[in-house]
Amino acid sequence: MNEHTHPHEHVHPHEPHDHVHPHDPRGSAFSRRALLSAGGLSIGALLLAACTAEPTGITGSSSSSPIGGAGAELPGFDEFASTVKTFVSGDYWMVESAGLPSHNMMVGITSWQQQFPFPQPFTGDNAFRLPVSPSLAETPVSARTGLFSGAIALAVNGVPIFNALNNRGDDALLAGELDEWGGHCGKADDYHYHVAPLHLESAVGFAKPIAYALDGYAIYGSLEPDGSALQPLDEYNGHTDENAGYHYHGTSTYPYINGGLVGNVTVSNDAIDPQPHTTPVRPAGEPLRRAVITDFETVEPGSYRLTFELDGQSSVIAYTVSDTTVTFDYTDAVGRSGTETFTR
Repeated sequence: MNEHTHPHEHVHPHEPHDHVHPHDPRGSAFSRRALLSAGGLSIGALLLAACTAEPTGITGSSSSSPIGGAGAELPGFDEFASTVKTFVSGDYWMVESAGLPSHNMMVGITSWQQQFPFPQPFTGDNAFRLPVSPSLAETPVSARTGLFSGAIALAVNGVPIFNALNNRGDDALLAGELDEWGGHCGKADDYHYHVAPLHLESAVGFAKPIAYALDGYAIYGSLEPDGSALQPLDEYNGHTDENAGYHYHGTSTYPYINGGLVGNVTVSNDAIDPQPHTTPVRPAGEPLRRAVITDFETVEPGSYRLTFELDGQSSVIAYTVSDTTVTFDYTDAVGRSGTETFTR
């Protein structure tokens, strides 16, 4: 497997259909997928505006630590400093995390691949890299026709963000593959979002990004960084203003997050390179048709319980993740019982 490929196939357990998502964490349902037009700002206009405005990249620090020092933090990431570490190495901000959020996970998924959230080793050479000084590319990379492998952005809580379209080209949200927070797990049991984590606005506020695209440009929430109403967006879900420069926004309609990369990036095997790799430790799960995940609990660090309902019967799967092994305890309505252990 290429280390940057999307770690799961997203086999769909039911016929594709459009539906209103019933688990919007902001209290109102997501609307059906609506492709955004250029919103009045062409790429040419973006480039012209960028000549007169500083880009909203990641050259600054919100802390008193010197940039590049061990304690340097990026705006937004500083709100999660207990679980996410940021520092500068050469031309990149390095972002280290275990890839798991502090909020709950998995609840609400109706199209489940039987994957489970594991902590990931996004540290050292396997950390996320964000350009310190992003620059606009002559030719942006669209997420409508590519970038179906790997992350295209990183949330400020250290959780990767993938293309809103899965590797079949389907909207992952409308397919029922995502939980109430816009995430799910891949073949490496790696948790990631496929839509904007707008719920992070409550933690960081409108003046700080909720995520950064892997080209280095910031992704804000449902308001402008100055608190004003959201202005028209281009096809990449971004725009330029004289104060914030170019930046993206998260929205509740497609493309939900950055619809591609307007900054200079390298693409290899349909993924942004460099980025961390994930390694599966067990065979990939199969779609469990008609199953609905109803509960997920972190019992203690490294110990988890997932509850799903299938044909009116509730089942619980407990599992424990250490540095070297993953152990599952099954007793469920699917007919599994006993213990399985895998080596990491």
